[in-house]
Amino acid sequence: MSKENFEAFSRTKKNMEKQGKTWNGGEKSEQTQQASKEDFKEPMNAFSNIKNVIGVVSGKGGVGKSFVTSSLAVQMAKKGYKVGILDADITGPSIPKMFGLKEQVVGDHRGMLPIETKEGIKVISINLLMDNEEAPVIWRGPVIAGVVKQFWNETCWGDLDYLFVDMPPGTGDVPLTVFQSLPVEGIVIVTSPQELVQMIVKKAYNMANMMNIKVLGVVENFSYLLCPDCGKQIKLFGESHIDDVAKELGIEVLGKLPLNPEAAQIADEGKFFEIDNEEMLSKAIEVLQNTEKVKA
Repeated sequence: MSKENFEAFSRTKKNMEKQGKTWNGGEKSEQTQQASKEDFKEPMNAFSNIKNVIGVVSGKGGVGKSFVTSSLAVQMAKKGYKVGILDADITGPSIPKMFGLKEQVVGDHRGMLPIETKEGIKVISINLLMDNEEAPVIWRGPVIAGVVKQFWNETCWGDLDYLFVDMPPGTGDVPLTVFQSLPVEGIVIVTSPQELVQMIVKKAYNMANMMNIKVLGVVENFSYLLCPDCGKQIKLFGESHIDDVAKELGIEVLGKLPLNPEAAQIADEGKFFEIDNEEMLSKAIEVLQNTEKVKA
């Protein structure tokens, strides 16, 4: 870890100790556990003004959640909004590579300064704090949860209309930390067209309901593959069930994205902003634009 990164982490540790918090995210006292959920909220960085925090979640891995997170961020940026991505997938970060970011995060008196893509999307990720992006992060859950909080309140985000939080799959420590600690406006659930889709979506949906977090809708990734010769839709993972599941849960289908080898190559090359899936995500864009805080 570079000297600048170490100093940024050291400042965070000292600030947390001053507030009576444990650096390793240890258990809170019984009195704190009984407090209202608002008491769990972490304060926003003093030099940040974020209007909408949008979580992107999935009930399982391998559904292209980071691809959807990046797609939503890019489309909102293209609409003229100020956008950031908090990569909360600490042990499996992929956002920096998709945008071709290799610089290391540094800090000053305001906190850590996120790296900006050439199009202006601000990104914070554990890979941007490490000397070797291929080095594994072997940390226990409480430590990871503490870093996610730090990415929120120790990062100088500036003015943002949308901060997308790319979460690891499942319903473990990180989603719980984000739901409890950040003022999440709503979540987008990402899934794929498989028979177990109902279980996947319902796990994420039920967790959000238990935490009183609004579900904005669901995006189905890998929905189909377009034949390059005839243009026919090939259902590689079987017929989609997402419309039935969404109807049962009373949520909207925000988009169906194809399995696109060309888009995957563009992402691997770090040129994600060049991917154009606006039409396929038009409903998601509409829902995001209509969120309450933007209306205000």
